[in-house]
Amino acid sequence: MLFNFNFYSSLLLITFSQGLIYSVLLSKKGFQSSTNSNYLLSFFVLLCSLYVAPWMLGFAGWYDQQPYRDFMFYVPFQQLFLIGPTMFFYVQSLLNPAFRLNKKQFLHFLPAILYNLYNLWIFVYDKIILNDYYYYSDGADKDFDQWYQISGQIFLAFYFILSLLFYNRYRKLVVQITSNADAVLFKWIRTYLIAFLAMVILPVVFDFIKMYIPSNNEYENSWWFYLVYSVILYYIAITGYSNSVTTKIGFEMSIIDKKPILLLQKNTESTVEQNIIDIEYQAIKDDSFADLEFWKTKIETLINHQKSYENPELTLTDIATQLKTNPAMVSKTINQGFGMNFNDFINNYRIEAVKAKFRDNEHKKSTLLGIAFDCGFNSKATFNRAFKKNTGTTPKDYLQALK
Repeated sequence: MLFNFNFYSSLLLITFSQGLIYSVLLSKKGFQSSTNSNYLLSFFVLLCSLYVAPWMLGFAGWYDQQPYRDFMFYVPFQQLFLIGPTMFFYVQSLLNPAFRLNKKQFLHFLPAILYNLYNLWIFVYDKIILNDYYYYSDGADKDFDQWYQISGQIFLAFYFILSLLFYNRYRKLVVQITSNADAVLFKWIRTYLIAFLAMVILPVVFDFIKMYIPSNNEYENSWWFYLVYSVILYYIAITGYSNSVTTKIGFEMSIIDKKPILLLQKNTESTVEQNIIDIEYQAIKDDSFADLEFWKTKIETLINHQKSYENPELTLTDIATQLKTNPAMVSKTINQGFGMNFNDFINNYRIEAVKAKFRDNEHKKSTLLGIAFDCGFNSKATFNRAFKKNTGTTPKDYLQALK
């Protein structure tokens, strides 16, 4: 097989081959763990690796000899209309275990399907019907048509914005329904979105550089863009593969529509019970909520007697199940009755438990982190942040003041 090894083709070959390897590894991981997110990330890494392939193979000489030249022409390597939706659905699948691709969501892939049908028609007409170059009479690869590259970048930017909106709504939701919000806010998602944003703005940056730093060899200058792109891809592949955090919170929500979120409970075998949870925090009391004081007392009694806050993965649904009510009622009571979200509400109980242990000199028998874990916290950073929010000082300074 033809492959001219040189400085340009060899470096891109390294990142391209690594991308393919991680795509296979992520698929294997998805099969072993039965998680859709790994399959989607695998497909994303594959698409981004193929995006680099024309430049790698071009420097390896594939555009200069047949049949490699025709292969490069008629195979659509740069699937710009597929990368965006795949990224968007990966974000959803990672944050929501209830996420499934349905017929409506497949409409997102319609532009990619049409583009590939267009490429198929070009192949059929040129190689089968006409048996000569018609569409490729100009000798330019259709993947690099200006209309496709520009519309593809707009497409990527659009799905980045959708993913960001989805993640921001998720962040508002998670503090209302779980007590370990920091653990499920997914730093990996933020990192992934930043890396993808770098991919989106990379063409703009290099176009800007070309405007102010002209060059006689534009083809070689474009190689630097694909090298930086492939390095970002390599970073996404490695960190995405090593990410092992999964959420157990299933929900349905619309990014555009500001209606309440449907929190999905796994209480029934055949159907999924749905409860409306308003994720927008409201500090103003609702006078029509006549049972507010009743439910406040019930919630306080339950948490104090059973020490529910010691469960690091305590959720709104857990409290609702124990009180034999629905999550919407508990959420409304905590938001309006106590003036805070569920995450802060439970963390306040944990901090009070920590302070009680401090007063009992438990810190002389155990580490601060050990006490924090005993009281329901699951990380040092979360404990320190919650403690300072509650007391206005750090745990060490608080202990110093006690002395």
